[in-house]
Amino acid sequence: MEIVELLKAALFGLVEGITEWLPVSSTGHMLLLDQFVKLDVSKDFWDMFLVVIQLGAILAVCVLFFHQLNPFSPKKSPDQKRSTWRLWAQVVVACIPAAAIGIPLDDWMEEHLGSPFVVAGALIAYGIAFIVIETIRERKPSGSHFASQKRGALALTNDANAPVQRVEDLGWGTALGIGVFQILSIVPGTSRSGSTIIGGLLLGCSRAVAAEFTFYLAIPVMLGASGLRLVKFFLKGSSFAAQELAILGVGCVVAFVVSMLAIRFLMGFVKKHDFKPFGWYRIALGIVVIAYFAFAR
Repeated sequence: MEIVELLKAALFGLVEGITEWLPVSSTGHMLLLDQFVKLDVSKDFWDMFLVVIQLGAILAVCVLFFHQLNPFSPKKSPDQKRSTWRLWAQVVVACIPAAAIGIPLDDWMEEHLGSPFVVAGALIAYGIAFIVIETIRERKPSGSHFASQKRGALALTNDANAPVQRVEDLGWGTALGIGVFQILSIVPGTSRSGSTIIGGLLLGCSRAVAAEFTFYLAIPVMLGASGLRLVKFFLKGSSFAAQELAILGVGCVVAFVVSMLAIRFLMGFVKKHDFKPFGWYRIALGIVVIAYFAFAR
């Protein structure tokens, strides 16, 4: 039985690793998977597991972008090191809105907005948003005046003319604005990566910059969420049984390996394609979630 539970944990890690970084909502996928694959664990452990499994995904970002995020790298010039410290400061600033609103509302949101229909509604709504935004962007001609807009202003221009083409060019206002969009992700089904990528696109970032900054934002956000959930778990008097610890470990390791692949895929994908396929996928998944929970019971 223990081997079966570890295989289940590996499956959850696989889904987490893929859906955490693609803008398709890991919550929606975990919700569906839980209907067919049940871990033999307590409810307290399950609630903690769904969040803490993200630690494996976070480690993948740290490994893949270690050089970009390391301000102490001997290979960097003094200017590059200052730029890296500036990037970290922007990440911290961008995390403030979500932390200020998300932490106090965490329990309330989980209790009142954890419905499958809320998740499905968010999947569909933001799927439509991706399609609309990308449709508007692709209709902007080359040389559009949007390309010269002030950095951080609303700039729905095509990718080649996006005002922000490198993370190093990200302005403080744009970083904070993306952080404000991250607040939307407290609604289950929205997708943290989806909300910040949409914010980045609306604020004039290229797809690659929007995706990359989203990965960086995940580090403090997901570390904080995992830490908070662990604290709540232990404050309830809960503790890990040996099998539960193994389940969490397997889930995190698989999430790490799969996240490495998913992040590389997304960064390569956005260089040649837009986000419309993810929009259509979200809409289809939202319909499946509604159909399953409305008619399959």
